[in-house]
Amino acid sequence: MSNALKWTLLVVMTAVIFAAIAFPIAATPATWYEYPDIPGLGQNAKIIFFHVPTAWLTVVAFFMATFYGYRYLKNKRLEDDVRSLVSLRLGMMFCLLATVTGMVWAKFAWGAFWHWDPRETSIFALLLVYGALFALRSAIEDEERRASLSAAYSILAFVTVPFFIFVMPRVMAGLHPGSGDEASSGPVVNFQMSGNMFVVFFSSLAAFTLLYRWMWNVAARVALLRRRRAERLYYGEPK
Repeated sequence: MSNALKWTLLVVMTAVIFAAIAFPIAATPATWYEYPDIPGLGQNAKIIFFHVPTAWLTVVAFFMATFYGYRYLKNKRLEDDVRSLVSLRLGMMFCLLATVTGMVWAKFAWGAFWHWDPRETSIFALLLVYGALFALRSAIEDEERRASLSAAYSILAFVTVPFFIFVMPRVMAGLHPGSGDEASSGPVVNFQMSGNMFVVFFSSLAAFTLLYRWMWNVAARVALLRRRRAERLYYGEPK
């Protein structure tokens, strides 16, 4: 990532965090920086600026892991397996963050951290699906076999992601906004937010996406350098 993009990321993330935390929610907004009250959510609505982007990056990271897994199966280059693994780790991290921020939301909105709501259940299932992939990788010593099985598993696992993230929570009855038993999904799910909330929300999505790109790029470069260093130590310097 270029220095310009890094500075852009810093500025946007700082602005988003400030606007998400500092801007108040008012029943009747009187200024440009006040968010309107969302029935049933109140002050808890602010967490969408962090919760939704982490869930979005879960999908992005797992998709990138699948993409590089497919590239490994096609070209048999272990560098693609390294890139896939880096994205898998980031996907698990963002999935955990989405779970934790969702639990905080549930505590203040519904009275307890966990209700086995379809949305909570689906993200828990996703953690199990991808957690099993890490267990699979740790159980195989042969590098090429591990990469091949991991790539195949990640492709199959990603098939479940749209179902758990987008389909299941919307067709089943639940507490989460946008559940199947709701007559209205609400302004957040329907993207019918106020202008200032709309700008901050999509700025947050853009900033978190840039953050993922930067984190993946740095982590992948470090992982590849470590792999090449290990190869030199094992095989010696090329003549």
